[in-house]
Amino acid sequence: MNKVYRQKGFIFSKYETPYQSPFDKLFDIFKELITHTSGDLEEALSWLRELDKEYSLTDEDYTIDDFVEDLKKKGYIREEVNDNGTGGMAITAKTERAIRQQALDQIFGNIKKSAIGNHRSKYTGQGDEHTGDFRNYQFGDSLDRISMTESLKNAQINNGPDNFRMTENDLVVEETHFKAQMSTVLMIDISHSMILYGEDRITPAKKVAMALAELITTRYPKDSLDILVFGNDAWPIAIKDLPYLKVGPYHTNTVAGLQLAMDLLRRKRNTNKQIFMITDGKPSCLRKPDGSYYMNSVGLDSKIVEKCYDTARQARKLRIPITTFMIAQDAYLMQFVRYFTEANQGKAFYTGLKGLGEMIFEDYETNRKKRIRG
Repeated sequence: MNKVYRQKGFIFSKYETPYQSPFDKLFDIFKELITHTSGDLEEALSWLRELDKEYSLTDEDYTIDDFVEDLKKKGYIREEVNDNGTGGMAITAKTERAIRQQALDQIFGNIKKSAIGNHRSKYTGQGDEHTGDFRNYQFGDSLDRISMTESLKNAQINNGPDNFRMTENDLVVEETHFKAQMSTVLMIDISHSMILYGEDRITPAKKVAMALAELITTRYPKDSLDILVFGNDAWPIAIKDLPYLKVGPYHTNTVAGLQLAMDLLRRKRNTNKQIFMITDGKPSCLRKPDGSYYMNSVGLDSKIVEKCYDTARQARKLRIPITTFMIAQDAYLMQFVRYFTEANQGKAFYTGLKGLGEMIFEDYETNRKKRIRG
């Protein structure tokens, strides 16, 4: 008898890019340009026209003017009257959402919206995410947690099908995970050094903020995210303002940012609280009680540095860990961050711009799975 052996293997074919309409192709580029121009529509379209000239992005069947008209029809841009009475165009809230979603896709991947909106922790108990594990019913367990299928099966096994009855000993419940909720404040340094030395550092920081905002609002809607910026002072900004964020002619008042972050977190009821700080420069500014500023950009000023350490210790007493994402890698600045981190017992990452988003995402998800203690 002859045996027939079937061979299994892989069939490889040439990769074909999924079809994109002319509008979709240009829209992906347009969203990237809008982020880089801080929401300046005219500048973004000017760049798009230059790229079209160099790389032939369009043809006679679909031009940049056609694209602009489609942006209007689809509700991505609108006509508006400027303060001086002249007309112009601006992006809409629909575009702002699209930019945040693109940032999320670029940094965190395609994460679908969650209906429940909490986070898994390693502890089992009264949660609402099923684990697939069962245990015997205990007094006090909610009736809606009883697994009727498993309980009926137990009743049949224990009592037989002829004289069917169900007792408390037959009942089983399915384990669920506790859900940890998190309140996060993201601090973004907008001092002048964020665009110095020929490197655009503010755009990656904006993308991270937009991606984190979209992640939390779509997947973890019960979490809270506050975003603040700090230069000479610190102030909160709304998520919708992120595409328009720009660097200013500021020094770096790290203390003001931390104090505002702690004030925001004091109002939150969640047990888990944390601060993420993205910065590339040394602290160089303090606001004095009379409202004037003490500034020193030369080296590390001991007065400013000690105030930073004191503020880090205050956050530690409030059980608020601070994670610092340090873009610059100067040796003396890294030493400052190490001492600052020790004062807070937080964490520090010394990183360039590449991979910044992934690092923040991983740290955020890690903190979601544990209860932070002071």
